[in-house]
Amino acid sequence: MSDYTFENLGLSENLLRAVSEAGYTIPTEIQQKAIPWILQARDVIGIARTGTGKTASFTLPMIEILAGGVSKARMPRALILTPTRELAAQIAENFDKYGKYASLSKCLIVGGVGMDQQTSLLARGVDVLIATPGRLLDLFERGNVLLNDIKVLVIDEADRMLDMGFIPDIERIMKMVPPIRQTLLFSATMPGPIEKLAKNLMSNARTVSVTPQSSPAENVSQNLVMVKSNRDKERLLLKLIRDEAVGVVNAFVFCNRKKDVSTLARFLSQQGVSAAPLHGDMPQSARTQTLQDFKDGKVSIMICSDVAARGLDISGVSHVFNYDVPFNAEDYIHRIGRTGRAGKTGQSFTLATSDDDKLVSAIEKMIGKALPRMEGQAVEQADRSERSERPARAERAPRAERAPRTERPKAQPRERQPEQPRQQQGRPQPRINNDAEATDSAPGFGDHLPSFMRGGKG
Repeated sequence: MSDYTFENLGLSENLLRAVSEAGYTIPTEIQQKAIPWILQARDVIGIARTGTGKTASFTLPMIEILAGGVSKARMPRALILTPTRELAAQIAENFDKYGKYASLSKCLIVGGVGMDQQTSLLARGVDVLIATPGRLLDLFERGNVLLNDIKVLVIDEADRMLDMGFIPDIERIMKMVPPIRQTLLFSATMPGPIEKLAKNLMSNARTVSVTPQSSPAENVSQNLVMVKSNRDKERLLLKLIRDEAVGVVNAFVFCNRKKDVSTLARFLSQQGVSAAPLHGDMPQSARTQTLQDFKDGKVSIMICSDVAARGLDISGVSHVFNYDVPFNAEDYIHRIGRTGRAGKTGQSFTLATSDDDKLVSAIEKMIGKALPRMEGQAVEQADRSERSERPARAERAPRAERAPRTERPKAQPRERQPEQPRQQQGRPQPRINNDAEATDSAPGFGDHLPSFMRGGKG
């Protein structure tokens, strides 16, 4: 299929014109195999690793299928479900790029932003609805959207839907759409629960798989960097980013925990690195702006959680750093897939401690080979720098350089004092005399003895 062009896929002149203006001439393998089946109105399961053009595999034929139709108020004709807001926004950009000569309208339905504009667009009628499950169900329950005119349903990044717990929501949405429809399911991996879901949702689906499941892109070099402890990671990452031999132009840095995302971004910024955080707790406006700054080159290093590991298509990313080894081995595939896209080469580095051995073994078992341990100048320099930056232990000066001791004057022998009676040593002991007539004092009263305690006749 190497001689395939987009003209061979049966797309209209307007679509071919838009694709050409976007700079594409040869479709990827998943596009070559999936688009003809979708144009024939078949249900399709598309399995391909990230960065191989899955989004265009369904946006291009969907534009072709919907062309010429008329949308109704609150009743979209196509629905695309995605796990994250960023992926939904990217799909919307694809529709703008490829549908520029088609009279189709779209609406982006995601959380984290106000509903007013979304409900206003739905009320006017849209052809394509791109949504995350939670916000879609919210609008449906409010009566702002109806799904009984859906002709094409797409579930994108299905395995991520499973990881994020969206499967119950998807099953609810399936009951709201017409039973007679075209269903497309795309994913980088195909775990058992998703395969079972696909059988329940689809009719005589055509499976298109262009790469072995759970395999990383061949044009991404992989490196495993062992560190002694998590405390060493910050400085080592900084050294790798600054090392000319590594050649970082821009990069994604993935952390397992959202709190570490902000902490690491702050550390790198303090060291003069152009870095910004991206995680799910940020307001949608801030997430959108951060992504745009990264695309525009205003930010070089994106510190993020796995919210950015799936589906984001940002060309020209030179490196991916796994600051933490992912808990899920399949997330490793998606993380490093942020680089080496569209046939370009990329590099990935995974920082690990001995505590991560089980997680590393799971990744190596999944990809079928050992991750190459990184060797070279960068790590050695970082290790030396770590040692030099730690405060050195105070060492004793050489014997020859010590200041001469000052001789203390010898203590003069004390004159021997006459030995006191035992009862007078230490604390003064009160004198006790039971003969009342012999003394006018009593213990505790000194010379002021009350008269009733004196001897003699009262």
